[in-house]
Amino acid sequence: MAMDLNADLEELRHLQSIAKRPRVVSLLSSEIHNLEKAQRAVEESNQVKATPIQTPLQISTARSSEISYTTVGSFSWDQENEKVKIYVSLEGVNQEQVVSNFQPWSFDVKFHDVQGKNYRCAVPKLNKAIVPEKCRLTVKPHRVIITLQKAEKGNWLDLYFKEDKLKPSLENKADPMAGIMDLMKNMYDEGDEDMKRTIAKAWSEARSGKKADPLKGYGSDL
Repeated sequence: MAMDLNADLEELRHLQSIAKRPRVVSLLSSEIHNLEKAQRAVEESNQVKATPIQTPLQISTARSSEISYTTVGSFSWDQENEKVKIYVSLEGVNQEQVVSNFQPWSFDVKFHDVQGKNYRCAVPKLNKAIVPEKCRLTVKPHRVIITLQKAEKGNWLDLYFKEDKLKPSLENKADPMAGIMDLMKNMYDEGDEDMKRTIAKAWSEARSGKKADPLKGYGSDL
């Protein structure tokens, strides 16, 4: 198409150069003007096709594996029955330069080119599960709000996942007493002086060969 336009323009310009009647010259000039506009449109279209356009998200994703990030040192959070909101204090965040990744048990948000630096806010394992497709980001002048949609309504005791201290160690499953001993150790670490004396006495009797029930001494004090 571009070649046809060029050929038409050359012929029209040649005719214009030899035309004598004012009306003919005017008609030729008008047609030349229209063809020149069409030619420019074709050239611009070809240029756009030749240069792939990357969205801000694609650009940020491509760079994320090559650049370093400063971990957001601190942030605050609160919750509702259905949502958790995390408040990150950052000024100069561009919405188009933010890359977020929400998973059922984690999230990772990267902020690019914030006053010359790149920041990252992530929780590798959340206290409870979330619904990734319903999570969102809100960028404000002085902070960013990360909204997590809870998979189940209810209160979170913490933002981060924590192992249950009373859960027996999987490594000690072969020993039927291992779970009880782990439980007693946690009770000893967190108990008052009377509890510690009772548990210490039970341990001492067990080591001396009396084979006493390690919980018997503690139970007698209840």
